[in-house]
Amino acid sequence: MVESDSGSSSASENVNKKVKQEVKCGAQTTAKPYKPSSADFSNYYEYFMPYKSIFLWLNHSQVPQDDFTKREFAFEYKSGAYQRYNSFENAKEFRDTVVKAKPVRFEVGAVYPVAPKLHKTVSKSMMKPQMKEFVLDIDLTDYDDIRTCCSGTKICPKCWKFITLAIKIVDSALREDFGFKKLIWVFSGRRGVHCWISDYRVRVLDESRRRAIVEYLDVLNVKSKNKAGISLRKPYHPHLERSFNILRDNFVDVVIREQDPWRFEDRYKELARNIPDYRLSSALLKHWKEDPSSSSATKWRDVDRLYDEMKVKSFNLQDWKREMIFKTMYPRLDVEVSRQMIHLLKSPFCIHPGTGNVCVPFDPTEKEFNPFTDAPNLSQIFNEDETDWAKTSLKGPIDFFNRYVNQLVKDETKEKRAREAEKTELEF
Repeated sequence: MVESDSGSSSASENVNKKVKQEVKCGAQTTAKPYKPSSADFSNYYEYFMPYKSIFLWLNHSQVPQDDFTKREFAFEYKSGAYQRYNSFENAKEFRDTVVKAKPVRFEVGAVYPVAPKLHKTVSKSMMKPQMKEFVLDIDLTDYDDIRTCCSGTKICPKCWKFITLAIKIVDSALREDFGFKKLIWVFSGRRGVHCWISDYRVRVLDESRRRAIVEYLDVLNVKSKNKAGISLRKPYHPHLERSFNILRDNFVDVVIREQDPWRFEDRYKELARNIPDYRLSSALLKHWKEDPSSSSATKWRDVDRLYDEMKVKSFNLQDWKREMIFKTMYPRLDVEVSRQMIHLLKSPFCIHPGTGNVCVPFDPTEKEFNPFTDAPNLSQIFNEDETDWAKTSLKGPIDFFNRYVNQLVKDETKEKRAREAEKTELEF
């Protein structure tokens, strides 16, 4: 145990009513970056990193076992060097190595048939990953085609709402559709979140089955080169219905009002290209070129008005609107991060070298995570106390992580006994 060390028509009508309200955008607020020094990393690794908690999270037992001792860790250094195939016998060796190496971050990988540090002594065929948590990566840079408040590495409270909605949708699907119970969300330190699922049945999946899960979630196929509109076939899958209910309720405020993307020429042209009727698309483009700076709210209403005036019959407007809501707001996932077992991902409680933020875990079922208030920064932590994490803003995230890990180890112990008992019964 870790010690504290609806129908689419009515839905679109509701959206149109809200669009008629005045469009206002709040002032942008961005996180102030803090780039940690080598001394900062050294102090953090010495006194604040919860090594025992991370060990138990990955080991699933108090006693060191293959889940940890044969797991790959990678270190990234300030020089840009990247060192793979690190592995450790126990929590102490893990701690001692990190404290001495002082990487700017370390990443967690898969469990192999042999300890990764011995990879040069065995054939390449032996170095095939056997087990790994299922992970998901959501990054705001994948929303740059729709957000207007920020781009690249910058974020603000407006565009962070896309991440909040993505967490709600993905978390619901993982729990309700797949029945996963052991999952934890972690702030990436700057502009996104990671989700780690530790259920045994998902840890042992091969890459094809991992791909099946992430493709179920990846409605937009965001990494595809195909930029055509998505196709949502009827009857809609329960996952899509559930997701749409969440997105529809936020579309006006998040996209129409706050982002107002279609006031820009390249983006309103893209909106027009997504309309499957050439006559309507051309008429809208002609109209918008006469008043290109009109708001997104106005242009969204223009689609309704001209659709009715031109008596368009070639497509269902409400279905198209539903698809546009999905296209602008649905979670955008990095499929390869989830599919590839050899892919490593930054560990919880690492420091983001560009911001100084701690990659803290959080529980979205308790409250929405706000990176501007809920992510401790190294400068903040060191001002609170120089050596005792329990007296700093890290206490809440570490206590939460410890509760999660304690339950994970407890459940894993019971499940392991059950698996071994079942195996014995089958053998005899």
